Amino acid sequence: MKQTIPFLLALMALLSACGSAKNNARLTASLDSLLEANYRADAPGAALLIAVDGNIIYDRGIGVADMETGEKIDGNTNFNIASISKQFTVVGLLRLQERGLVNVDDPVAKYYPEYRGDIWKKVTLRHLMSHSSGVPDTRSRDDREWMLRATDDESMEYFHDLDSLKFEPGTDYDYINPTFQLIYGIIQKRGGMEFEQYQQQNVFEPAAMTNVRYFKADRHIPHMAHGYIVNDGSDSGENDNGTTKQRDVTTHDFVDGNGTHWAECDYGEETFFATRADGGIYTSTHDLLNWEMALRDNKVMKEESKKLAYKPHTQVSGSTWCTYQNRPYTHYGLGWFVDRTPGQREKIYHTGDNGGFQAYLAKWENGRVVVAMLENRNDHDRWAMQLEIERLLRAHGILR
Repeated sequence: MKQTIPFLLALMALLSACGSAKNNARLTASLDSLLEANYRADAPGAALLIAVDGNIIYDRGIGVADMETGEKIDGNTNFNIASISKQFTVVGLLRLQERGLVNVDDPVAKYYPEYRGDIWKKVTLRHLMSHSSGVPDTRSRDDREWMLRATDDESMEYFHDLDSLKFEPGTDYDYINPTFQLIYGIIQKRGGMEFEQYQQQNVFEPAAMTNVRYFKADRHIPHMAHGYIVNDGSDSGENDNGTTKQRDVTTHDFVDGNGTHWAECDYGEETFFATRADGGIYTSTHDLLNWEMALRDNKVMKEESKKLAYKPHTQVSGSTWCTYQNRPYTHYGLGWFVDRTPGQREKIYHTGDNGGFQAYLAKWENGRVVVAMLENRNDHDRWAMQLEIERLLRAHGILR
């Protein structure tokens, strides 16, 4: 009898492993079908990674990272992740708070006494990072060349004379980018070094992110994807909220095997690509998994800081000021969206959009399940794609 028990346990483990392997094979086939129905091998495409308990269960690239060279997309391709970059900036600041050098409830005026408006005495760092500041984005749109090249420092210039808000801080949601340049400046003021150097030492290295880069016009980024839009002569398109954003058609025209024309659309073709704190990171799905595991294991910030960042601070649903991710049961924490749809596990996620890039990074149960999907084309309904991926994960028992 004593000899039988270990045998039965081993048999049960083997049967479970076989069942899991079959289930994963079916999931892989379903995900392959989904990607192949939406992307061509000779056109701009996507990288999709799914991990459970830190183990990759799906990892595929499909399409072309660079239409000029023909380099293919895989899990090491570096995409612009746009607004997902914001959470890295938040973590940089929260690490300063852990050292007692800043406080998220400090007023902006404490760090920028040169700003003349009284509004900065009531707008706090928490308001900035939770998109509840009421600060308007009044950067000039008259100079197209400036918009294409503007850096973090240049994007902050209008704050000096700003003297009014759209609403009382902390009372509503309005997603804007330049408030994260204020966090960039505070990190430099209190971190004692240049922003990128601080982020490298305090955020990227602890997370074992080896390929991450902030964009600079003269910087080489290995395995870099370019962003593309369909070059059909139109000047606008819908994003996944049903709102319209401007597209610039360029002279960089490429044709895939299906006869579709593609125009390169990133730095030099689309605006505000050169700002770092709000959207300047290039990285890969593999590096994003390292990031998520470092967050899970508290390697880049303490548990207390993580709870603060993931806590719903601002109700996104129903905002009259902004449509970005304005969906039912949605809140914004500090650098992350929080989806609390009834009957489903809480989802902590962020999206990113700029030029031809679309990005999505989500997790459930403190990183037990992670989905990272990066695209270098913007003609797909990203939200519908992610809902289908989630449906498949639930159908195959991955999401509980």
